Amino acid sequence: MSDSAFINEFGQPIGAPVPDWQPRSAPPRTPMQGRFCRVEPVDVSRHADDLYAAYASAADGRDWTYMSAGPFADAARYRAYLAKAAEIDDPLHHAIVDLATGKAVGTCALMRTDRANGVTEVGFVAYSPLLQKTCAGTEVMFLLMQRVFDELGYRRFEWKCDSLNAPSRAAALRYGFTYEGLFRQAVVYKGRSRDTAWYSVVDHEWPVLRSAFRRWLAAENFDERGRQRQPLAALIAASRGSDA
Repeated sequence: MSDSAFINEFGQPIGAPVPDWQPRSAPPRTPMQGRFCRVEPVDVSRHADDLYAAYASAADGRDWTYMSAGPFADAARYRAYLAKAAEIDDPLHHAIVDLATGKAVGTCALMRTDRANGVTEVGFVAYSPLLQKTCAGTEVMFLLMQRVFDELGYRRFEWKCDSLNAPSRAAALRYGFTYEGLFRQAVVYKGRSRDTAWYSVVDHEWPVLRSAFRRWLAAENFDERGRQRQPLAALIAASRGSDA
């Protein structure tokens, strides 16, 4: 949405008005239920063992290269990490439970929440091999956006990652985020420098994305073997085209 149409009394371009804006509520500690998964606040007693086992199923530690923590040498160390994560509200860490098995198979968080401006970020996205490239993995992002925009009324949802993390950058685009630019030397982690790639979805884009996600997640979009009939990216492109 362009702001160029708004001009003040001095002839200067200004941002679009946001009438009656009020700070938004913080993300609640309540579950988000989908058809393939449930996204719920981390509970060490319920989730730690499942999560460690799911992550341990990976052939190596490459899934942790671009994470600020991990990999974890043993279950005790992972449990200690998860216990600390569960205690804080920002980032608000969630476990992703596969409804087909009842097991936690990944984690994510809502973080850097700015209630005054209606902004939050998805981060700490750690999908185990049991969640990667599944319907549940995609549904997670739909559920998070549904909470951020529909339930909480936020204006902006962010995705940030190491600029060298090609899978994360591709995932952001697949989920409908728009690339905004590069913050050079923004972070030092694991003894190395990180340039951070920024992506976002804003509120007026959500209705189009919501429609595309719903069409992708619908039962009729999958054949008898569970293979998708139409990819999410194609559905998003079609929805954007029809909205133009």
